Amino acid sequence: MTTDVPVNAVKISLELVDLIRELDGAGVSEVAREIDKPTSTIHDHLRTLEQMEYLVKEGDTYYVSTRFLQLGAHARRRQKVFKIARPEINELAQITGEHANLMIEEHGHGIFLYRSRGADAVRLDTHAGMRVPLQTTALGKSILANRPREEVESILDRHGLEAITDRTITDREELFEALDRVREQGFAYDDEERVRGMRCVAAPILNQDDYAIAAVSVSGPKSRMREERFTEELPNQILKSANVIEVNLTYS
Repeated sequence: MTTDVPVNAVKISLELVDLIRELDGAGVSEVAREIDKPTSTIHDHLRTLEQMEYLVKEGDTYYVSTRFLQLGAHARRRQKVFKIARPEINELAQITGEHANLMIEEHGHGIFLYRSRGADAVRLDTHAGMRVPLQTTALGKSILANRPREEVESILDRHGLEAITDRTITDREELFEALDRVREQGFAYDDEERVRGMRCVAAPILNQDDYAIAAVSVSGPKSRMREERFTEELPNQILKSANVIEVNLTYS
């Protein structure tokens, strides 16, 4: 008869890795306090993770190791859309001077798969591998708008509607109304919904069944994302890039 002991052990270890990442390094006692586990148990998990080279230890403090770079690079390379979209994302950044982004959905989260910075791009917290709530970004709304409603409902049941700024959509029906508009016009907006002072325009990358497999966007400070540039120029450019990516995916 199987037991859930090994599964629980793996779960604890992975929770520890996430916690140490969030704390940007921590010692045994601090970790034990955070997750309310015996210090001896935490010590055994951390030592094992260090021996397996998933953590490094500096003095009494454990940090996430660079081994995750290898794993992340592998995970990204296996994504066909990353290989196909990267040149278009780079071109978008060059043309617009802003941040150009590629996002996929994984386990109900929006994952920044690739980002390219234009000459005028401001500093942002986004980076490859970053996970965000889907409804907080134009990228995520583009993806959700082109998924079956029952799938979207399942994602919302699992993750809720977290408020990141005071402009984040936190009401389910309001979100579905927004997704209807996105689907009708073919692109989505983010107006300071994840980062104050920033706006974003995104379009979905669809497969042959009109199912969103990813999304592409351009984001920049509100002062540069105004009037026709925000409502016409950027949407047209992004839709063009999304179409090129879709065609190249189909015939690659």
